Amino acid sequence: MDKLKARQLRKQTTTFEKSSIKSSVWQLINTLVPFFSLWVIAYQSLSVSYVLALVISIVNAGFLVRMFIIFHDCCHHSFFKNRQANKWVGTLMGVLTLFPYHQWQHSHSIHHATSGNLDKRGTGDIWVLTIDEYVQASPWLRFKYRLYRNPFVMFVLGPIYVFLIQQRFNKKGAKKKERINTYITNLAIFSIIALLCWTIGWREFIAVQIPIFMVSGSIGIWLFYVQHQFEDTYFEHNEEWEYVKAAVEGSSFYKLPKILQWITGNIGFHHVHHLNPRVPNYHLEAAHYHTEPLQKVPTITLRTSLNSLKMHIWDEENKNFIGFKQVHHIIAKQK
Repeated sequence: MDKLKARQLRKQTTTFEKSSIKSSVWQLINTLVPFFSLWVIAYQSLSVSYVLALVISIVNAGFLVRMFIIFHDCCHHSFFKNRQANKWVGTLMGVLTLFPYHQWQHSHSIHHATSGNLDKRGTGDIWVLTIDEYVQASPWLRFKYRLYRNPFVMFVLGPIYVFLIQQRFNKKGAKKKERINTYITNLAIFSIIALLCWTIGWREFIAVQIPIFMVSGSIGIWLFYVQHQFEDTYFEHNEEWEYVKAAVEGSSFYKLPKILQWITGNIGFHHVHHLNPRVPNYHLEAAHYHTEPLQKVPTITLRTSLNSLKMHIWDEENKNFIGFKQVHHIIAKQK
């Protein structure tokens, strides 16, 4: 794709950048009201049956995922036209989803600016090693990489580390505004938890909130993982790296059933989002279907997305992901 076509492709999506105050407010209502209602119902169900409360909490995890999509849009200043409105709503959504607004906004902006760039890995992305890097790595580094890529570690332990631990601390060199926002977010989170534990009891709070947290966290990491970790994704060194190619070839179209598409705030149209982050989530589908070239991007479904679990090492020569068995076969040949 030449630079002129790349600019034209992005320009075609600018029609969908304009946020709608009506759509944004309605999305807040149809996300927050069900979330808090189901939370209360799950709590009240504890006196009837924990299994019932558990089922309700698992369903409610979907609304927490949807809440994170609103937070995500606010970080891109796409949810509202007014930047201050994005900041305040984003900060509130950050408290509810355990993410400091300014800190995540900064790291996620780097992710967008460097996604698929082999020379700029390490901020806001999934850890990826090339074949050469894995072959040359020490046994300890290989072990850590394999552990990191283990589904249990990534999707079960991952949410605990990323959401509960990592986000509580400022990054090295963080600016004053970012540090203060993290402190305020942490204080608000701890205050809400303390208040709920005091009013309803810590056992009841854990019984309702832990399933919501674990399920939504696993879904969130899965979505982020699968949208860039598919077989024929895009990775290039800085000299050959192109923003538009990284967006449309390195970000998947995750074609989900309508109910899951709604719950996940259209984030499956990830190629559109990476091409133009200013398009609010409720316009992503329209942008996809009104821009013909975007309909030819890599498409994955619920069934085919499971193949991403086998994608571990980037093959620079063949431009695709391979599994650990394949790379160890390569290593054995070299001995």
